[in-house]
Amino acid sequence: MEENNSKTLERANAEFKRQNFKQAEELYTKFISSCVQSRVCEATSLSTAYNNRGQIRYLRVDFDEAVEDYTSAIQADSQFEIPFYNRGLVRYRLGFFEDAKSDFQQALKLNPDFEDAKVSLQQTLLDQQHKINRGY
Repeated sequence: MEENNSKTLERANAEFKRQNFKQAEELYTKFISSCVQSRVCEATSLSTAYNNRGQIRYLRVDFDEAVEDYTSAIQADSQFEIPFYNRGLVRYRLGFFEDAKSDFQQALKLNPDFEDAKVSLQQTLLDQQHKINRGY
């Protein structure tokens, strides 16, 4: 079972890299379902699968589903900074600056050299201040 599941994840990652997102999403979903049923998956593998499926959903502008996947990725492996960053991006785009700020800060706590998270945090703080200045 474990061997078959790791092959599913490898195939999903390969399809993701090729930008065959429909196929990748199906394979990630299959992998995640198998992990949830068997409870024998590595936390990093499960977190990566959720994060990458979240990316596909983000690209499709399914923000709620993307946030759910990023949150599940964080629950699977709370030391993986990428889902915090990705969830922060969605929250930023939706105007939830306080939540975005928190996610970017957590990504930076886990990886202080994460340049994209630094830039995104600064932009979030600026936009949050502009919103306050405009009286929103």
